[in-house]
Amino acid sequence: MFLLIATAGQFVGDPYRLVTMGPEAPSWQHWFGTDNLGRDVFARTASGAGTSLLISVGAILLGLILAFPLGLLAGYHQGRRVDGAIMRTLEGVQALPMLVFVMFMLSLMSTTPVHLGPVTLGMEAKLILGIGLGFVPFFARVARAATLVEMQEDYVAGLRVVGVRPRTILLSEISVNVLPPVLVQACLATAIAIFAEGGLSFLGLGVAPPKPTLGNIIGQSGSQIIEGMWWYAALPGLVMVVGILGFNLLGDALTESALGPRVGEERE
Repeated sequence: MFLLIATAGQFVGDPYRLVTMGPEAPSWQHWFGTDNLGRDVFARTASGAGTSLLISVGAILLGLILAFPLGLLAGYHQGRRVDGAIMRTLEGVQALPMLVFVMFMLSLMSTTPVHLGPVTLGMEAKLILGIGLGFVPFFARVARAATLVEMQEDYVAGLRVVGVRPRTILLSEISVNVLPPVLVQACLATAIAIFAEGGLSFLGLGVAPPKPTLGNIIGQSGSQIIEGMWWYAALPGLVMVVGILGFNLLGDALTESALGPRVGEERE
C-alpha cells in the first residue's frame, strides 16, 4: 500500500495546486481532505511518500555500498590490524545514536544547496548522505558477522588447499553468500530510514516546504489540528506507519525464507 501511494504521487494531481477555497474534510472528491491553503492532502501525501521513499532507499543503497566491502575485509582479516582499524573506527561512529549522528552531519553541510562543480547537492541528497553514513556501522557489522560464518565453511578451506588466491575467494565466493543476509537487513533498515527521514523533516532538518515529505506534512499540522483539521496529520501519519510496518513485515518474511532451509538442514 505504501509503494502504491508513493507511486500514485506521480499521477494523482499537483501537490501545489489550490483545489478549494480552504480546508475541507475527507470526501469522495478529496480522499484525504484539503489543507488550510486549499491543497489536496492526498496529492501532497502521495508526493511526500515518493520523496520519503526515494531518500530512504537512496540512503540504504549508499550505506550498503560503503559498508559491504568494509565488513568483508574485517571478517576475512579477523583479529588482524585491518579488522581492528575498521571496527574501532565504526565503533566510534556508532557511539552516537544514529539520529544524533545524522543531525551532526546535516549541521556540517548547512541547509543551503552545495555546489560541487557541475553537481548540486540539495536537501534530499544531504539526507541520503547523512542517513546512509549513519547505517554504515550497522551494515558493516552484519557483513562481518556473515563473513565469519562463511569462513568456517568447508568450501573455503577446500579453495585454499587447491591454491585459489584469497582475493578470488573473498570476491567470487564469500561475498556471494554474505550478500543475501545483508540485503534482508537492508529491507528492515528501510523502515528505520523512513522513520528517520520523517523525524528529521518533522524537526525542520529535512526537506523544506513547500516540497512535501511525510515528515514535513506532519510537522506542519500542529496549528491545523488545533483548528479541528485532524486529517492533515492523521492520514499522512497512517501512510508512514503503513510503510514502516510493511517493510518490517517484508524483512521478517525474507528472514524466514533465507534462514528456513538452513534451519531445516540443521534439524535433519
